[in-house]
Amino acid sequence: MRAVVQHTLGGPEVLRVEQVPRPVPLPTEVLVRVHAAGINPVDWQTRAGAGMAGVLGEPPFVLGWDVSGVVEQTGFGVSTLEPGDEVFGMPWFPREAGGYAEYVAAPARQFARKPAGLSHEQAAAVPLAALTAWQALVDTAQVRPGQRVLIHAAGGGVGHFAVQFAKHLGAHVTGTASASRHAWLTGLGADELIDYTAVPFEDAAKDIDVVIDLVGDRHDRTSTRSLDVLRPGGLLVAVPSGVSPELLHAAQSRGLRTSAFLVEPEGAALTRIAGLIDAGEVRVEVEQVFPLEQAAEAHSRGEARRTRGKLVLSVTP
Repeated sequence: MRAVVQHTLGGPEVLRVEQVPRPVPLPTEVLVRVHAAGINPVDWQTRAGAGMAGVLGEPPFVLGWDVSGVVEQTGFGVSTLEPGDEVFGMPWFPREAGGYAEYVAAPARQFARKPAGLSHEQAAAVPLAALTAWQALVDTAQVRPGQRVLIHAAGGGVGHFAVQFAKHLGAHVTGTASASRHAWLTGLGADELIDYTAVPFEDAAKDIDVVIDLVGDRHDRTSTRSLDVLRPGGLLVAVPSGVSPELLHAAQSRGLRTSAFLVEPEGAALTRIAGLIDAGEVRVEVEQVFPLEQAAEAHSRGEARRTRGKLVLSVTP
């Protein structure tokens, strides 16, 4: 089968399409013929030696965790899916899933049935970003109706789902994003928007119960500065950078809470998310679809950090 393989760590140019053996599903696993694969920041971070490179080990390896496709074969014991089912998922994360390929084998319960109203390209944009937003808001922050939630990088892949999920949970939603994305995010449910290029967000937001930080302290000390907008007892969920000892101490000294976060595969949550999508409550934004052979170009586009929503690879017509 075709797959995007990298033999060394480095820039986008290390991504090459090659022929590799097709995986064989073990008991409780399914073999999925991949139609489309989503691209996430963790992909290009891992390619360059950061991200999940420490988990994957030395190259060669195949990147990609977001997939949408059709079940080709089921292993012994699979009772939830059968050949021909259209599915989407984020298998194996943070272990190697090999999503940038024509086939993926993974546990059946790490997949869910694809939303009926989405193409495979749209569905492949959902799992990692949507699960990150869902698990951060529902499981970690346990957001309740009436709470005030601030979402950094609201216009990105995770951010645009977080805005919609927070609104679904009944929160008052504030997001940081460039002015060009404000109208779009308002349409997704944001109540207030802050143009972070024009004003420091801590001057425009206050009395926040939960901050979903999708930026981190590596960029303008966003996590640390977010402590200034939280009300007593408020929670900072630090997604990309985690919680440093300095950040933890600063939060605790103010009576604030922090939580590091890493998304996990979860077919059951994807089923709930698919229901919201099919009900018209949640929309998916795909900025551009690239053929598998242009994975390097897609990474270059993503690393420019100007993407609205998600980038996707088309794998199988």
